[in-house]
Amino acid sequence: MKLAGLLLLLASAAGADTIVTTQTIRPQQIITADLVRLDPAEIAGAYTTLDEVVGLEARVAIYPGRAVMRGALGVPALIDRNQMVELVYAHAGLRIKAEGRALGRGAAGERIRVMNIDSRAVLFGTIAPDGTVVVQK
Repeated sequence: MKLAGLLLLLASAAGADTIVTTQTIRPQQIITADLVRLDPAEIAGAYTTLDEVVGLEARVAIYPGRAVMRGALGVPALIDRNQMVELVYAHAGLRIKAEGRALGRGAAGERIRVMNIDSRAVLFGTIAPDGTVVVQK
């Protein structure tokens, strides 16, 4: 009975890997395969496969040898602060486009503040996958 439990424990521990960094990763840096490696240890809340992290963007600095935790990475930003963006308002068949300036940084699906260049009005909008910002009334 004890042998079976020990074998089960060893089998589960052998399959547990954690992603750790090989060098310092700065905030807003895109994760590439050379920046991370698999470490044969299990750390709760850390990424466990390379496919999960490659292509994501660091939200905070991560130092060499540290585990890459789930909250430390996110989808890469499409829009940077002060970038010129196209604002789109669509309602009941009416579609209005205007030029705006991003007052924040974000990825597709995130809400950011934007300023309409013509009216100087500050609005909130959602970033579309094509990089436009959809504003609501």
